[in-house]
Amino acid sequence: MKVNKEHSEFHALDMDEGWHVPPGYPEGIEQKILAGSIDEENRQGSRTRLLRFAPGVFTTRPFIHEHWEEVYLIAGDLTVGNDANGDGGESFAPNTYACRPPGVYHGPFKSERGCVLLEIHYYD
Repeated sequence: MKVNKEHSEFHALDMDEGWHVPPGYPEGIEQKILAGSIDEENRQGSRTRLLRFAPGVFTTRPFIHEHWEEVYLIAGDLTVGNDANGDGGESFAPNTYACRPPGVYHGPFKSERGCVLLEIHYYD
C-alpha cells in the first residue's frame, strides 16, 4: 500500500482556521485535513482528519463508502443511529472508537452539545 502522507513532527494545530464542510454534509459539520488525501473514485490514498459537529447538528441517512474508516471521539457527544428528524439512536462519550471496513452502512449521526472526532480513512 502506497502512503501519500508527508512527514510531520509535533506542531500546534490552529483549531480556528482551515475548517470546511465536506461535500454532501450539512452545514455545521466541518473537517480539517491533518495529513494525506483520498481519491474515492480511483480507490486510493489515505487521509487523517478532524471532524467536528456544532451543537444540535445531525445527518439524516446512513453513510457508506469503499474505504476503511477509523474514528475516535475526542470530545463532546455523538449519537449513532438517529432517525431523519434527529431523534433516537445510541449516545457515546469521549474516548470511544470505531473501525469500519469498506461497504458498511453507518449513521446517521448527531451531536447534542457538539463534538470533535479524529478520523483515519484508507484503502487496502
